[in-house]
Amino acid sequence: MKKRREKMQKKKKLSFKKFILFFLFQIVFLLITTPFWIFKGPFKNVKDTMVESIMATRHKYLATIFLSQSEVDSIISKSISNAKTDSQDTTQIKVSDNGDVNISRFDIHTARFDGYILEINNPKSVKVGMTQKLGKVGQTTSEIAEENNAVAAINGGAFRDSSNDGKIYEGTGAFPGGIVLSDGKLLFSDAKDDELVDVTGFTKDGILVVGKYTYNQLKKMDVTEALSFGGVNSTLIVNGKPQIQDDGGQGLNPRTAIGQKENGTVIMLVIDGRGLVKNGATLREIQDIMLKMGAWNAANLDGGSSTTMYYNGSVINNPSNWDGERTVATAFYVEK
Repeated sequence: MKKRREKMQKKKKLSFKKFILFFLFQIVFLLITTPFWIFKGPFKNVKDTMVESIMATRHKYLATIFLSQSEVDSIISKSISNAKTDSQDTTQIKVSDNGDVNISRFDIHTARFDGYILEINNPKSVKVGMTQKLGKVGQTTSEIAEENNAVAAINGGAFRDSSNDGKIYEGTGAFPGGIVLSDGKLLFSDAKDDELVDVTGFTKDGILVVGKYTYNQLKKMDVTEALSFGGVNSTLIVNGKPQIQDDGGQGLNPRTAIGQKENGTVIMLVIDGRGLVKNGATLREIQDIMLKMGAWNAANLDGGSSTTMYYNGSVINNPSNWDGERTVATAFYVEK
């Protein structure tokens, strides 16, 4: 009986080892073959979405490992050729100035992403904050919010990491891109006064401005708060009309966006992504969310690992950056 039990135990151990080896083999097999199925397989939509998602990150080389640069350019060019932006009519927005800052929160949960929305009734309370360490390093969205005694904030515009002296501050947001205005003061600009720049901002009367403008035009329009993100399809909604064609051409990623209703209410939106199951949203999807929430004008901001929403003293979304909140150059915040 004893020998029989020992034989059975050996068989069980051997079977368990075989199972583990088979399981490990399957994992290695999938890791090797899955990229080839995605990039070289017959599923064009899957390939296009993956390429668009990767090219919206800092890891563009992951696409060019499997595809030629011309193949990648061909996929990305579709979104460029479909881009359009209508002319904005700001007279449609009627801001009711009651002086109170009331904020409502809404959460979104789908099979592919989780999202968070803040509605701010007083648009004049929305301001632009910028890193206090310009040229050295950015600051997290929560740091910018807390330095300005803000009740809420989202990350803002584009940034670059290299300084004029050739030093590299990789991924830290040392410099904003485009134009940064706060309280009517020009905090930063890398554009000429008459050069068209992608802008998301607010006039002194609390009206959201989206699209391409020069600094001289912004002054004439009394825009006092502004930042720039840029890129294709950054304007989502103009005069109640959607601007995104197809899916927007940037794949599935974390997203940050801002919009405004006809009554002046500001909508702040973030979408989490880059998880094992929940990858994020397309530009078309965040546009559709904004339309559903009643946005009359809306713009896409910096997304990916920068995507952050701060509210009532803490970050309420789950930033995809490996070490948590990423440092950025600018943010939109809400004064208390």
